[in-house]
Amino acid sequence: MTTDSQPTRLFLVDDQELVRAGFRMVLDAQDDMSVVGEAGDGMAAVEAIAQTRPDVVLMDIRMPRMDGVETTRRLLQDRTPDDPALKVLVLTTFDLDEYVFAALKAGASGFLLKDAGPAELLAAIRAVHAGDAAMAPSTTRRLLERFVPDLPDEQGRQDAAAQRRAATARLDVLTDREREVLEAVGKGLTNSEIAAEFYLAEATVKTHIGRVLHKLGLRDRVQMVITAYETGLVGRPE
Repeated sequence: MTTDSQPTRLFLVDDQELVRAGFRMVLDAQDDMSVVGEAGDGMAAVEAIAQTRPDVVLMDIRMPRMDGVETTRRLLQDRTPDDPALKVLVLTTFDLDEYVFAALKAGASGFLLKDAGPAELLAAIRAVHAGDAAMAPSTTRRLLERFVPDLPDEQGRQDAAAQRRAATARLDVLTDREREVLEAVGKGLTNSEIAAEFYLAEATVKTHIGRVLHKLGLRDRVQMVITAYETGLVGRPE
């Protein structure tokens, strides 16, 4: 549920009008949600979203003119601290999709299969709006295990090593405990599992996660998992 009296403002992006109509019917029936706009392709979406200023965008991956990956990138790349915290929830037909991985890299807060039921859809939207991931960190990890190893192949070893050093240097702002928590999130552990592993209260774990997000400029746990891989904290193969 939302944290104030205003409903969560939603924007639908999908090239199939029937799909948008189905989502709208489910979402507008909720007291805490309101669909404020829709678009059939990414280019139309970028312009309309600038005017409607939604809280959460439901983004199809494969669309004409501009796909969901590039649309997500454009929506999020120029956000400033004064802007509302726009969230993107990617819609896809299957989970281990390179386009989904690219969308997460572009800043999406999670993804949902298109055949998900109404209850799962509503739960995902509420989670994203609250700042949580709309999927298990372990699912993000499976994506990374499949796609991250291919990324450095396009570069020489020296360039890849330099990139790794630069990525690792990002973690210098973290305390030892914050680094441990980041690594645990990267491995797919939940807050309760992290609390048990380090003998901490769950509230303390949440505090550490909040500090990691702030210090590294990350949006959510999904971005934490990606960062844990990029910096070599967890299982990225060489």
